[in-house]
Amino acid sequence: MNHSARRGYWLYLIPGAVLFLAVVIVPFLMNIATSFTRWSGFGTPRWIGLDNYKRLLTDETFWASFQHNVALIVAMAVVPTAAGLVLAAALFDYIGRRFGTRTASALRAAYYLPQVLPVAVAGVVWGWMLHPEYGALNEILQAVGLGSLAANWLGDPDLALATVMAIMVWFQLGYPVVIFMAGLQRADPALHEAAEIDGASWWRRFWHVTVPQIRPEIFVVLLTCTIAALKVFGPIFVLTRGGPGRATIVPSYFSYLNFFEKANVGYGSAIATVLALIIVVVTFLFLRVQERES
Repeated sequence: MNHSARRGYWLYLIPGAVLFLAVVIVPFLMNIATSFTRWSGFGTPRWIGLDNYKRLLTDETFWASFQHNVALIVAMAVVPTAAGLVLAAALFDYIGRRFGTRTASALRAAYYLPQVLPVAVAGVVWGWMLHPEYGALNEILQAVGLGSLAANWLGDPDLALATVMAIMVWFQLGYPVVIFMAGLQRADPALHEAAEIDGASWWRRFWHVTVPQIRPEIFVVLLTCTIAALKVFGPIFVLTRGGPGRATIVPSYFSYLNFFEKANVGYGSAIATVLALIIVVVTFLFLRVQERES
């Protein structure tokens, strides 16, 4: 390919580059600039230097929000990845072979359905199901004689975060299943057959044959799900609004509170900037680990 032809391809990147600059880079730089000011959203911002960042260091709500983020990384990345691996392998190796690919595809679609649902719709439905007075979960517990276990699942500070974590596992599980089943399509079946002939159990074949072959997909799922957990907002907004108290608050929602409810735009910008930098660092570390593993 000559130099002029190669240079011509760059013209097709210009629209995407301009859009990325306008939608991502410029707002991000404006957000960083605002984080060094005290501003209510009206009038002229007042430059205060690093005061917002110094305030973050002693803000208990800020640190609590990141603790909750760590819990949500477990619920949205670690657990769905581990469970998705097992489910994808079971659908591919067992269900697909015994009941046919159509059955496996139908089950895969069923697992993926929560990803298709709008977050607001899923959140409202779960809110109804977990309502302390007329929610389906408490009604079922009452019906089977376990009424003592009925609780205010989203309104109890001791249960709210665990309940949100369980909902997020349900919401996120289908994504790893679909990605891993796609990865299994390219796995070498001869390796499985050889291991089976040697007498390896299904679990040993899964751990020593399947997992190493789809390692790139595992990295992709862990990275994307971790980023999704770090910037999660919609489910928290719909289900708990960060409450009760601050039991389920996360950095993105804490930033939103300062932006729109407390009219403390500079402080909200500082929270958003720190969160964005953490996501960039996590992404960089994931990519470095992947390069070393490959």
